[in-house]
Amino acid sequence: MEVPAITPAGWLRVLWRGALFGGLTYGCLILLLLVRLVERPVFGLRRPWTPYITQFVCRSVFVILRMPLVVRGRVMRQRGAVVANHASWLDIFALNAAQRGYFVAKSEVEHWAAIGWLARATGTVFIARKGSEAKKQQAVFEARLRAGHHLMFFPEGTSTDAVRVLPFKSTLFAAFWSHGLEEVMWIQPVTLAYRAPEGCDPRFYGWWGDMEFSGHLLMVLAQQRQGQVEVVFHEPVPVDAFSDRKALAAHCEAEVRKGLEGRL
Repeated sequence: MEVPAITPAGWLRVLWRGALFGGLTYGCLILLLLVRLVERPVFGLRRPWTPYITQFVCRSVFVILRMPLVVRGRVMRQRGAVVANHASWLDIFALNAAQRGYFVAKSEVEHWAAIGWLARATGTVFIARKGSEAKKQQAVFEARLRAGHHLMFFPEGTSTDAVRVLPFKSTLFAAFWSHGLEEVMWIQPVTLAYRAPEGCDPRFYGWWGDMEFSGHLLMVLAQQRQGQVEVVFHEPVPVDAFSDRKALAAHCEAEVRKGLEGRL
């Protein structure tokens, strides 16, 4: 997708939106770290306060962009995880704005400048792609799930152009078949559907392939009239209703795909 040239008025929007975006994000990060100084020794893995700070920031981002965020369906009350299609860096803000949870991300993200700090502070679970780390990662998953955390991950394994859903990889679903977790855990499929600004390419919010994050961020900040993002929570399902991780992954993929096709 060709990124449109930014006009002088667009650069003004980049400046004031970027300043608000950055000030809000890192100002609240300092607040979150201060609260965490008390929260961590008292509650351990449980985080009863700081997720509200994260949710406030993420909701505020859409206010700054003047981009409507529409939430449909209900967030599950059961213990477990949320799985969604991955179209854009905006997905992280949309999902955190719609509910309080913790992302699962590849270990490389932990070392990304600026973003890595935010991810660590907000409780992101980092996983390595090495097979030798599988047992260690499963133990981390189990501890977080038993602590009542709602984990969020993108089974496609990469982001897309926002108009399609790639096959779901079943690898991460294996963590729910350990030490009886399958008997108490639930999975909720979620569809993220973006509506491009009027007159723009339908893939406007998609961030994929070799697209640079900085260029895409500037394009979104510069856009005068934004489109819309819709977060659709489908019915949660118990893990033990499926014979194995592949069957569960296939069900979630079908629900998410159906949700996106119905909104394009």
